[in-house]
Amino acid sequence: MMRTFSFITLMVLLSVPIFGQSAPTPATFEIADVHVSAPRANPNVWVGPFRAGRYEIRNATMVDLIRTAYSVDAEKVVGGPNWLEVDRFDVVAKAPASTSADAVKLMLQGLLADRFKLVLHQDTRALSQFALTVAGKHKLKEASGSGNPGCQPQPQAPEPGVIPTQVAVCRGMTMTALAQLLPRAAGAYLTSPVVDSTGLQGSWDFEIKWHGRGLLAQAGTDGITIFDALEKQLGLKLELQKLPASAFVVDSVNQKPTENPPGVTAAFPPPPPPEFEVADVKPSPDGAPGPMARIQPTGQVNVSGMPLRMLIALAWDLNPDSGLLDGPKWIESAKFDIVARAFTSVGPTDQPPIDIDALRLMLRALLVERFKMKMHTEDRQVSAYTLMTANPKLTKADPSSRTRCVEGPAPDGKDPRNINPINSRLVTCQNVTMNAFAARLQSLASGYIRTPVADATGLEGGWNLTVNFSPVGVVGGGGGRGGDAGPAAGAGQPGGGALAASDPNGAITLLEALPRQLGLKLEMQKRSMPVLVIDHVEEKPTEN
Repeated sequence: MMRTFSFITLMVLLSVPIFGQSAPTPATFEIADVHVSAPRANPNVWVGPFRAGRYEIRNATMVDLIRTAYSVDAEKVVGGPNWLEVDRFDVVAKAPASTSADAVKLMLQGLLADRFKLVLHQDTRALSQFALTVAGKHKLKEASGSGNPGCQPQPQAPEPGVIPTQVAVCRGMTMTALAQLLPRAAGAYLTSPVVDSTGLQGSWDFEIKWHGRGLLAQAGTDGITIFDALEKQLGLKLELQKLPASAFVVDSVNQKPTENPPGVTAAFPPPPPPEFEVADVKPSPDGAPGPMARIQPTGQVNVSGMPLRMLIALAWDLNPDSGLLDGPKWIESAKFDIVARAFTSVGPTDQPPIDIDALRLMLRALLVERFKMKMHTEDRQVSAYTLMTANPKLTKADPSSRTRCVEGPAPDGKDPRNINPINSRLVTCQNVTMNAFAARLQSLASGYIRTPVADATGLEGGWNLTVNFSPVGVVGGGGGRGGDAGPAAGAGQPGGGALAASDPNGAITLLEALPRQLGLKLEMQKRSMPVLVIDHVEEKPTEN
């Protein structure tokens, strides 16, 4: 992690823009296709490897593009228009096959300047960061010098009735290295960078144990957060503060990229339809556990005990219980195993990342071929949630602030999950319209909401909001067939799942949290939505 310097020193060093007009002409791609990404229910950026002269980054916000091009944490990209974390783009580019990874980043920098007219400068800003300090007297031991420096996770043997902890044994660790490690090791707790402010020099040996945030509620009074573990076991403390840090400031950027050059179509012809290199499909044996699915770094996909309905839903990016998939009854119970190779690994140092969109298309092609599927899409009346107002308790946003919705606390750092860990979901939105919030709810709370949410609040403009709730199933079991996990099973509400009453332990469902905390409510209504209809599917797959 970048060391913290004084404001004065950094202002002197960074008073001249690092991307000024006097800079040499940046390296450029031979040709590049840049366009707005297609809408997705669950948007996630995908950065492909640079292979055979081809570079791809898809579904990327401008912040994603900047952090990738300049190797900077997203939290340190500041300023700019409010759409920087909303609008998404696809980039496909060509460069000589011998181009280094560093050179590719320089080319991406050049592309952003050319196609989006991006202008940046580096400056010192006060950013939200966790300060790692000594809580009175530390409990660390000076490094013995034995073993390789670093922290190693220690697998824990399962014990009946004992909620497992995460255990790390660290040898020869500096406090700077620990500060760098903590957000990676305990990211669910630490949504901001950590800065070493302990003043401790040298290297240290220590062991630390804590519960993952998702297990805190199960651990009950025995649960320990990363904050308590650091203080009780090591005599260290984490506090969220505004601290000076080097940041990349967006001065200006165009929302619409310039037009693609004329040769793009020839340079990037449509790729062949994605398909598995090899695939074995067979019915699951009786009593087989499941459903389970794993994707190995080698490119092998292993699926076991998965109902065909669920496989179809995965391939078409649908919730199997959403009401947006209609097929014969038997696809719910017929289970299958799949062993397939999505790609051939090049070697241990060149493992391509998984492109989930391509993987869905591979699965789709496999199911159509092996089960002789025929289908069509038609609009039908489906039960789905509509977002409405009850007694709005929202804060009007600064229209110039970034639009974003994230899992974690607001900028003030107040995290109610540390008080009542059973409510382990915390969604914070800044300068979000109600229409955009409704559109994001399915991905933010997929366990509760299985279909897109419509906005009927009538509230205009941008709003700041935070909602804290329990994962689905913690209260009353939750979930069922139909449109969504409704608030009252069997009470005229499709969706099933007795989610109406809070538990004495303070757990609260999303459907309760919205009216209590935000003055909003979700109501189940009928509306027209596209439904995937399976016209024909064979009960037995073709031979391998």
